[in-house]
Amino acid sequence: MEKGIDYIGVGVSFICHDGKGNYLMNKRSKNCRDEHGKWDFGGGAVDFGFTLEKTVLKEVKEEYGVKPISCKILGYKDVFRKQKGKKTHWIFYDFLVLVDRKKIKNNEPHKFDEIGWFKINKLPKPLHPGVLITLKKFKDKLK
Repeated sequence: MEKGIDYIGVGVSFICHDGKGNYLMNKRSKNCRDEHGKWDFGGGAVDFGFTLEKTVLKEVKEEYGVKPISCKILGYKDVFRKQKGKKTHWIFYDFLVLVDRKKIKNNEPHKFDEIGWFKINKLPKPLHPGVLITLKKFKDKLK
């Protein structure tokens, strides 16, 4: 049984910011499961026995090597896509996460070709489809 294909996958996505209008993104490498070369905020699947909050803390630490200063839930989004000819369905809970910009690092260089800070109106391209859904649903909360 595969998450998102055989049953609805549950995940978290997080939008890290520095409190000064800058947002952290990563460029997905060829070693990622999908969406190679596209810019993403960050996220991961919720493992059995983990709360949403514990998953966010774990994923931010894994991806950027830092513990969040604060973490606030924005809401959720359904993500429907087709991957390798199969329909997928995930529900992601989106979090706005304040981090110390000086402590951020690319903690997963095998997954991210690069990371960078961007203003919400000047995000890099191409964007991961999940980012597009997040922006459509929550952009007013990111200004």
